[in-house]
Amino acid sequence: MSAKTTPVTGHPLDNPIWTALASRQAPFGEGGDEAKRFVADVSPFAAATDTSSSAIEALGALVPEQGDISLLQVAPPSPPAGVTLAMSALGLQMVARGLTKNERDFPIEPLGDANAAEMLALATLTRPGPFRARTHQLGRFVGIRDSGQLVAMAGERLHAGEFIEISAVCTHPDFRGRGYGAALMRTVGARIMADGATPFLHTYADNTGAIALYTSLGFEPRCEVIHAVWSRT
Repeated sequence: MSAKTTPVTGHPLDNPIWTALASRQAPFGEGGDEAKRFVADVSPFAAATDTSSSAIEALGALVPEQGDISLLQVAPPSPPAGVTLAMSALGLQMVARGLTKNERDFPIEPLGDANAAEMLALATLTRPGPFRARTHQLGRFVGIRDSGQLVAMAGERLHAGEFIEISAVCTHPDFRGRGYGAALMRTVGARIMADGATPFLHTYADNTGAIALYTSLGFEPRCEVIHAVWSRT
């Protein structure tokens, strides 16, 4: 499938943030019937139910005075009056119907609340995408250690219907090139599939290295998406 393939209208992954916040991940959200966002210490992501003027106004009202919100969908709306489009970047959404097997065995361990500080530190260092103090509570995370130090991790973020997103895949710069990221992604993806769900992920469209890795693992492009950031004017 081409990266420019137009997705089916109404597909849960066309607006995965809304799908997640309107269903399984509602306890992590705030807002109303037309627009919702994750609470600030979980994620900056937000979405409106549609592109009606009232829904867009409701979404704009969720932008904090001293912060921003992130949109991630096929066709995000333009911001309402009083809100600025601070960033817009083309992304690629990929889905896996099957995964290649791990070529090497690594000591992979589950991560949770007790590991929150070191998970946040690793994400802050490597910047795999928005990651905040309670992001790890959105799903199941796993990691790899070296001499007790957490050096790589991956986990689940958006739960959109039958689809579960693999996210926060990151490796400390001193430990890259060892296959940790691929092994962790296969572990997370295999568990998602074992639960009867389908793994998906997002990456920037110009990140050719990451796209090549994800393709080698079994992911295929579904559609292009836009990562937009709204801030208060």
